[in-house]
Amino acid sequence: MDAQPISRSGYEKIREEIRELEEVQLPAVTERIKRAREEGDLKENAEYHAAREQQGYIRAKISQLRTKLAGCRIVEKSDMPKGVVAFGSVVTVKDLSDGLEEQYELVGPGEEDYDGDVMKILTSSPIAQAMLGKKVGDRFETEVPAGTLKFEIIDIRDPDV
Repeated sequence: MDAQPISRSGYEKIREEIRELEEVQLPAVTERIKRAREEGDLKENAEYHAAREQQGYIRAKISQLRTKLAGCRIVEKSDMPKGVVAFGSVVTVKDLSDGLEEQYELVGPGEEDYDGDVMKILTSSPIAQAMLGKKVGDRFETEVPAGTLKFEIIDIRDPDV
């Protein structure tokens, strides 16, 4: 699989989350484990077991975030093609089944947001994959669990730089 595009700010957001986990949260939970050990019998020490569980969660989260970054490449939105759907584009589509219009912004990992007027969707999502490279007036369809969705591209706003 190709590396997913990510903006510099999205990359930095994930790097900061890793830093927070490694430098703040992990040392704090390690200290909790140390204090719980000092209380003696670990078999029935709920604080010890809770702290160990949290430590495992934090380490797994760090690993997950590092893997996410390893699968990304930083892309400058200003370098993306104009007039076609690409990373960073804000695309207005019309659902051909009901005529309703929706807006999507194609983003990288850590930047997705499904609330608000413009849904920020991953470029790796099925709907984004189906519209990449399309122009205004093009129609496309994508498979979702509920069936096949058919859209027409109404407008493409090139990435804000």
